[in-house]
Amino acid sequence: MFTRLARPARTPRAQLPFEVWALVAGGFTVALGYGVVAPAIPQYALEFGVSNLAASAIISAFALMRLVSAPFAGWLVARFGERRTYTLGLLIVAVSTGACALAMTYPQLLLLRGAGGIGSAMFTVAATALLVKVSPPDARGRVASLNAAGFLSGMLLGPVFGALVAGFGLRAPFVFYFLTLVLAAIVVWSALRRSVLASPGGGGATKEPMGFGEAWRIPQYRVLLGSVLIFGWTSFGVRISIVPLFVALSFRGAPSDAAWVLAAYAAGNALLIFPAGRWTDSLGRKPMLVTGMAILTIAYLVFPASPALWAALVCMFMAGAGSALVNPGQQAALADLLGQRSGGKVVAAYSMMADLGGVLGPLAVGAIVDLAGFGWGFGVTAALLAAVTLAWVAVPDTQQRQPRD
Repeated sequence: MFTRLARPARTPRAQLPFEVWALVAGGFTVALGYGVVAPAIPQYALEFGVSNLAASAIISAFALMRLVSAPFAGWLVARFGERRTYTLGLLIVAVSTGACALAMTYPQLLLLRGAGGIGSAMFTVAATALLVKVSPPDARGRVASLNAAGFLSGMLLGPVFGALVAGFGLRAPFVFYFLTLVLAAIVVWSALRRSVLASPGGGGATKEPMGFGEAWRIPQYRVLLGSVLIFGWTSFGVRISIVPLFVALSFRGAPSDAAWVLAAYAAGNALLIFPAGRWTDSLGRKPMLVTGMAILTIAYLVFPASPALWAALVCMFMAGAGSALVNPGQQAALADLLGQRSGGKVVAAYSMMADLGGVLGPLAVGAIVDLAGFGWGFGVTAALLAAVTLAWVAVPDTQQRQPRD
């Protein structure tokens, strides 16, 4: 049973290990390349003369393979280590993405993107495990917020570069992403090649790796899995698919309105992502998780009642702020539970639940919207967020604490 101890005395902020910066740089590079290629994928698929559904299936194939291969990625981490799995995963995505630029038929494109999903699961699970491993115990929230900010920056800059790269043709973004992935693999492999913290058993680890069964017996881990599932459902699923649909059908304004609403979410996230990391370390994981989930609950509950675009912008700004509080807390809680132990399968389940939420959220809420309207669709999402909020209230904080002097 994971126990809660007393809060430690506040100490000066420690410098983050160079391994953290290497992983953040690698994550930024990956996100930048994905931001370039993502808008081009459906358009590229349509060049083969397929339907809109078939073009969308290219994205679904990638997400599906990420989901189903997560347990395999966890096994690879346990068998070969985080650094090797991370690099191999990046190279698989790089090769499959570069080959997409040479695809001659739609089935080839579909298979190549599916293979990329396997590599993506590998480097995502390995990157999370590495970050957990090299994060100082008193800076886990800061590391998580820094990593999230790196991805957010890459995703925001990616479309800007993508608009320029796409001028060379729809195959050009795939070549660009191939190059960024190779660069990320070289950066991380070179930076961590002689790292003691990133090596097997590094960081002072003296115990056997934590298995999924052991982790499942910890109440906080079970709540964490539910938390990342609903967070993925909301932030990676409903926000991307259902929110723009609501804006388009409810306000019937310019096509750019949906983009502005999503930009408001990004603004709220960017505003608090760095403070959230500091607060997660100084105040604890539980206060940030409960507060962030509560804000998300309110934002998604009132969003479908937005009378005008300005109200929708405010709601999504709130949702972005809430997600900024939740994101570092979840990764820091995972690091707390693992401590100095490795746990590829534990991390794989964490990643898998986030992906599962991103897949199920749009499908389930879309079906509810068709049957009962947007109010019910967002109401169900808010109810799930409220349930997770109460679940975090019911368990002790994962942050280890020492008696006061």
